[in-house]
Amino acid sequence: MPIIDCQVHCYEANTAARPWQGHLPGPDEITGPQMAEQMDRLGIDGAIAVSPWALYRFDSSYAEQVQAQLPDRFALIKPFDPGDAGVETQLSDWAGRPGVVGARIMMGAPASTNIDPAGVAKILDKSAELGLPVNVLAWGNLARFAEFAKAHANTQLILDHLGLLQPFYPPVPENPWADLPDVLDLAQFDNVAIKVSGACTLSHTPYPFPDLWPHLEQIFHAFGLERCLWGTDWTRAVKIVTLQDAVMSFTDSPYLSQSDREMLMGGAAASLYGWQPG
Repeated sequence: MPIIDCQVHCYEANTAARPWQGHLPGPDEITGPQMAEQMDRLGIDGAIAVSPWALYRFDSSYAEQVQAQLPDRFALIKPFDPGDAGVETQLSDWAGRPGVVGARIMMGAPASTNIDPAGVAKILDKSAELGLPVNVLAWGNLARFAEFAKAHANTQLILDHLGLLQPFYPPVPENPWADLPDVLDLAQFDNVAIKVSGACTLSHTPYPFPDLWPHLEQIFHAFGLERCLWGTDWTRAVKIVTLQDAVMSFTDSPYLSQSDREMLMGGAAASLYGWQPG
């Protein structure tokens, strides 16, 4: 089974032609070829290129450029605006584009948690019709996420970044796992999977981050590994953990069997997104 990173962000330098709308920790740019070079170095076969909302909001043109350059290495997800009256048409168009495997909704920090519920419902219903999984950033908004999961049981939802607010800069919060019981409750919904992405940013101990595993094992047990997708969230995590450590803490983990590792680090993503690297 190939190793698939369930979330990376590629972007170009801030220019007038494609200006940034905000800030994302990391280098001045990380192009598709640059990302692929790092993936080659660490044995990552493919990745889901998520168009970075922090920089480009709902414009996915750069991520699409990356996928067109390297179609065997990257698949595509972009965020959609629940407040846009044309969002259903946009989703239909998106679903037909090369390399597309999903949509995304921002309903948690750093985006506003005050979103248009009717717009979200349109996205979820249309995505179910199109067969598109919907990735949801719900930091600080898990109760609302649970409401949507229950009301839209036919829509495949994938909860971003463990559902737990993760730091962009040191220090790691004193109790980053405080909301874990609320995350575990979401496993009751068969249509909810979870990204085990950016996990190393929640550790208070150096590599190989042994303090993570008691918490991660609770998630694995609740959801089943077939609903858990490993990822680095590179480069958002760059100020806290190196890419090598974020990868090797899972590839070399004594807490995972070989079959566990294959499902977590590729099998679940391949199944849920219907995609494997070329």
